Amino acid sequence: MRTQTSDGTGRTTPLAGPLQALLFDMDGTLVETEQHWGAAMFALARRLGGAMSAQARERTVGTSMTTALGVLYADVGATRSEAEARADARWIEDTVAELLTGPLTWRPGARELLTEARAAALPTALVTTTPRRLADVVLAKVDRDLDGLPAFDVTVCGDEVPARKPDPAPYHQAMAALGVDADGCVVVEDSLSGATAGLAAGAAVLGVPSLQPLPALPGLVLRDTLAGVRLVDLAAVLAARDAAHAGA
Repeated sequence: MRTQTSDGTGRTTPLAGPLQALLFDMDGTLVETEQHWGAAMFALARRLGGAMSAQARERTVGTSMTTALGVLYADVGATRSEAEARADARWIEDTVAELLTGPLTWRPGARELLTEARAAALPTALVTTTPRRLADVVLAKVDRDLDGLPAFDVTVCGDEVPARKPDPAPYHQAMAALGVDADGCVVVEDSLSGATAGLAAGAAVLGVPSLQPLPALPGLVLRDTLAGVRLVDLAAVLAARDAAHAGA
């Protein structure tokens, strides 16, 4: 984990204020990769002889592969065996992997907020439902876009946890790896599944919707994008969570 030192001896300078860690979702929150998953889902629907609706696609945002495929199959009226579903999942991942070879586009304000967090030696984590083999492709590009060093202290991928979002397990795992309590954590998410996971983990959540509208939830702060959001602004996100807990 990165730490800030005052004298070059390795002694840690404590972070000021209540914010102790910043945890990002990846697809649709940090970078514009959510559309790749959509393209793969629409293509699979066509392979199955159907057409996935925009409404069904919206319901898959931020969910596990199992959930997303269930939505797709129901939408196009397909019945698939377990073996066929595993093959479909692999086909989607392979399609997304090919699409990820293109240029990386950051979500508005995400690069700036992450850069500020790293400069402040604030512990950071990436928590994504995306499997490791695909997340690492994105992370390599994120690292190159910054200074070539690892952008995050901790990364947790969907195939490394006992349960996926909206279960809080991925965020619990990231917080444990960072050595921080949920009380001082802000989670940044674009989907209902992810926001639900962050709130259930006890963190404060900043929602920046991309393809899926986010409802008003106790403790959830909504912004159109991260453009203009600074670390100092995250105190309000923590305060909103605390107020929601106090009123519960």
